[in-house]
Amino acid sequence: MGVPHPSHRTRRTRGLNMLSALLDFWKRDEETAPNIFAWKTTPPRAAQTHPFPTDLPVSLREALSSRNISLLYSHQLTAWTHAHARRNLILATGTASGKTLAYNLPVLAKMLEDPQARALYLFPTKALTQDQLSTLGSLQPETFDLKPAIYDGDTPQPHRSSIRRNARIILSNPDMLHTGILPHHANWSDFFTNLKFIVIDEAHTYRGVFGSHVANVIRRLKRVAKFYGANPQFILASATIGNPKELAETLIEEPVELIDNDGSSRGERHFIIYNPPVTDAALGLRKSSLLESVRLANHLLARNIQSVVFARTRRSVEILLTHLHSNNSIFDIRKSTNEYSNIGSPIRGYRSGYLPHQRREIEQGLRDGSVKTVVATNALELGIDIGGLGAAILVGYPGTIASARQQSGRAGRGDAPAVSILVASPNPLDQFLAHHPEYFFGRSPEQALVNPNHLLILLEHLRCAMFELPFQKGEGFGSLSWETIEEYLHFLLSNNEAHFSNDKYYWMQDQYPAANISLRSASPQSVVLQAADADGKPTAIGTVDGESASWMVHPGAIYMHEAQQYFVQELNLENHVALLIPVGLDYYTEAQQRSEIQILSVHAQADLPSPREAPPKGAGRGGGGEGKVGGKGYGEIQVSTQVTGFKKLRWFTNENLGEEPLDMPPSELQTTGYWLTLSEETLSHLRDAGIWSNDANDYGPDWQKIRLAVRKRDQFKCQVCGAVETTREHDVHHKVPFRAFTSIEEANRLENLTTLCRTCHQKVEQNVRMRSGLAGLGFVLGNLAPLFLMCDPRDLGIHTDPAGTIDGQPSVVLYDLVPAGIGFSQKLFEIHRELIRRAHELVSECECEDGCPSCVGPGGENGVGGKMETLAILKELL
Repeated sequence: MGVPHPSHRTRRTRGLNMLSALLDFWKRDEETAPNIFAWKTTPPRAAQTHPFPTDLPVSLREALSSRNISLLYSHQLTAWTHAHARRNLILATGTASGKTLAYNLPVLAKMLEDPQARALYLFPTKALTQDQLSTLGSLQPETFDLKPAIYDGDTPQPHRSSIRRNARIILSNPDMLHTGILPHHANWSDFFTNLKFIVIDEAHTYRGVFGSHVANVIRRLKRVAKFYGANPQFILASATIGNPKELAETLIEEPVELIDNDGSSRGERHFIIYNPPVTDAALGLRKSSLLESVRLANHLLARNIQSVVFARTRRSVEILLTHLHSNNSIFDIRKSTNEYSNIGSPIRGYRSGYLPHQRREIEQGLRDGSVKTVVATNALELGIDIGGLGAAILVGYPGTIASARQQSGRAGRGDAPAVSILVASPNPLDQFLAHHPEYFFGRSPEQALVNPNHLLILLEHLRCAMFELPFQKGEGFGSLSWETIEEYLHFLLSNNEAHFSNDKYYWMQDQYPAANISLRSASPQSVVLQAADADGKPTAIGTVDGESASWMVHPGAIYMHEAQQYFVQELNLENHVALLIPVGLDYYTEAQQRSEIQILSVHAQADLPSPREAPPKGAGRGGGGEGKVGGKGYGEIQVSTQVTGFKKLRWFTNENLGEEPLDMPPSELQTTGYWLTLSEETLSHLRDAGIWSNDANDYGPDWQKIRLAVRKRDQFKCQVCGAVETTREHDVHHKVPFRAFTSIEEANRLENLTTLCRTCHQKVEQNVRMRSGLAGLGFVLGNLAPLFLMCDPRDLGIHTDPAGTIDGQPSVVLYDLVPAGIGFSQKLFEIHRELIRRAHELVSECECEDGCPSCVGPGGENGVGGKMETLAILKELL
């Protein structure tokens, strides 16, 4: 925290002037200013500093002084105090607040005090591990003789034994700990015997399935450490989330002190929420968030303001790079060669799939200023040191408030001013946040959920733990009692995976179980993806979990891997292999699925009482003074899902190029679900108001005769593709939707009817679809729920059921897309009222006329949306 060099102050002043000028321009610019939905300016914040603690070792004090650090921030001093008192702690302060120094100080002090002491640092990514090794190396002089070393999948085999013997600080990741260290703990006996500290950085990333696995890896780690007589102390660091203390205590199953008194200095910060302009008000269509982000990034680049542009997918990174390079081609002309090259360009990409040396080069370019604009996925979101940038552009909401704050925190270091811009996409989450910016500027609403006792995950790690050390009769596992564990061990005995002898349970299989268990999935069986190499030999390029295979790598699917398209030729579910070939096509695929829900057991349920004190006038059946709107519940469910076909959608425009049917076997998922049902009283109220379209169509008593007449007239041929009827009768389709008529006779006029085969009928129905209010309700709830769960939208399944398989009532079901569930459903049950209230705000504030991608989802191109119906249902539920 030393006084900055005068040249740094000059450069900072120049940057401040350029940034201030650009912010003033945006406020006046007719193309920009009208689309700024929120602009919050946070004034500079002075640092809260304290002298070094008196018990800080002199050599460590001198090492800090040599780096111009003469004081500690308040949270760093608090961390030192707790750590010195042998308390576990979690640091939950802002980006670039000095958390790394806060956890390094007590570890280094212990190393100097005890020459035999060891420490284990865990990071979620290899890139962050490399970065932290560099930081650690600059902090401790050679005289400390700590020999910090990285031990991960990239560590050369010849170096590993030396690292195990000599390194006093090991930097690794949970995956390597799981597969490469714990199963071979006998090779690490000295390390585990002297293990004093375990540091877990970026703890907020350990949530959902991944976090549930990691919590069990930590149980195994503590069990092995105890075997060698060690009782290590934990220090965790996290981005700002809603429950850092709860998350930390769930991960390590010990009491934890929360430190969130951020004492670091902060320059002036601007946070802008930018909503691209509406291009079609009726359809609710907005200008591309990608193109608007390119325009804003070009403004920054033209004024020499260093910036990072965050995109959600690798494909988006490449699209943004292409546009930025084409708009700034002068930067990419190499006088010495006619070939295009990124090397030396001030505009670079940063994502998975880049080689390590390319990443290091880009990181160095950001630190020394030669890279002006970097377009990145969340690979750059975590605490890699890239210096102080002037701006961050978030292309679409990144999925969680914590990620949004992490990404925006990459702009501005120390006292320098900075701006962050969230460019909203049409997604309902983005539009909700554009209209409710208080979610960014207030306390994070997100809870990082983990469930270490998830049935399948726990069983897998009990296998791993038994391989590492036999289970003694009466021994628990983490916080789980012997009574709980015994049932699992008896299952392994009956399955011939374990052997019981001398009051101990021994692993009996040949292979070690950790090798076949991915920390990133709860599905035990994965499908291997094979593609031919240059010599035509099949090569594994990756895996997908078994639950996802049928919709990700079905025959005909386009699969993306490291920016390369692959066409899936064959999916062999029996042998767990998919065969792919590399292609370059102008479309991607989207699986179409059909699901059925069955409730297996109810964990909790409650009526939703009607706010109406008396039945509405003319309310027909079911009305009553003490009625109910519906009900809510959560419990165990069985989801039967079948992939019935897929769409081919053109890149960038999402134009539907056609659909193909598939005959895939159904998959069964036993999980947990949250459901919402509508009562008969509510349906009566909606029917009387003419805003319930989910009842089955009654085509009249003569419909079968009319169908036959139409098919005869059309010579039993599809009027689109010409296909002739075979074993299955063709469909008869209403050109103008049946529900658009008030008279059955008018709707069933022969000139309004045509013969279509099943495939063509599906295409046409998609185009003239009438989206129901129930479908709209499922769309908005499914897209809004991740905001409160701190999960990816792909972690949740959505099922709308107008037929009423739950208590005979129309329902919407949101369920965990993880076998046995991960806890999302219970949380949704608990926050039901808040979810409904926020959904009503989102839909009612949307400017579209009849439904759009930003609220209840669109109708077909010539169809009818369900906005009015959805709003009516939400009003009933409120």
